[in-house]
Amino acid sequence: MRTIRRGIAAVLVAAVLSSLAACGGGGGRPRPTASPGHPDARTTAALRAVEQATTRAGSARISSTTVMAGLLSTRSEGTLEWAGGSTGTLTITYTGGSLAEPLRALGSTTMEARLLPDAYYARVGAEFARRIGGRHWIRYDYDDLAGLPGDSGSYLRDQLRNTAPVPPVKLLLSSGDARAVGEETVAGRRARHYTGTVDVASLTDASLKKQLTDAGVRSEHIDLWVDDHHLIVRKTEQATLESGPMTQTATYGDYGVHVAVQRPPAADTEDFAQLMGTTAP
Repeated sequence: MRTIRRGIAAVLVAAVLSSLAACGGGGGRPRPTASPGHPDARTTAALRAVEQATTRAGSARISSTTVMAGLLSTRSEGTLEWAGGSTGTLTITYTGGSLAEPLRALGSTTMEARLLPDAYYARVGAEFARRIGGRHWIRYDYDDLAGLPGDSGSYLRDQLRNTAPVPPVKLLLSSGDARAVGEETVAGRRARHYTGTVDVASLTDASLKKQLTDAGVRSEHIDLWVDDHHLIVRKTEQATLESGPMTQTATYGDYGVHVAVQRPPAADTEDFAQLMGTTAP
């Protein structure tokens, strides 16, 4: 039962990391503050254009990798839509870390994930399904997540409901350290490179600061590569968390791609809340 509980939790952690491909959350528009004596109006205007263009695009194809200290490493590919509610499909592979061990024991190191406006679904392997009554899908209702103790549940819910890849842009705007560092070819596309370091304790935007603090983020270094249409081609985030370092790289393409997500069959689906209740020690 402990293995099942840990497996259910690992699926949820990877869901947030993979569907977001970002450490920060949504929330309101941050108020940028330039470094004392080093205002950069051009960079600020460029990043504002990136935020707006990415939001307008509405969807994209994504490929990402995440390494979270010794806890979890994943690789994911799929499509995400953030216009009118977050939806998407992803294939997530757990490539290492202690949180992946129960999934390896349950034969579920690669799984299909589906995001719908009200819930996140993960398809588990045959052995995992056998352990939870023969059903192959786990449903994580966002309202159930919000009911978890402390602020963690609300944070998880909000992250899964905000999958647009704009949080790193917002962080750079809030950091006061954003700067352009030239042009490069990334994923076969010519892109402008922006970089900066975020000190969470020094952020002036209270909402953004709380989101990062709740996530255990203390500092973060961000690199963005942006094409001629002001769309993100690639981003990397290197964060210092309370649990240790985390690095994430995501590449985006096919902006505006059609995303169709089908809800898994109810007869083949088990709820997260029910599972956590029935598998309690």
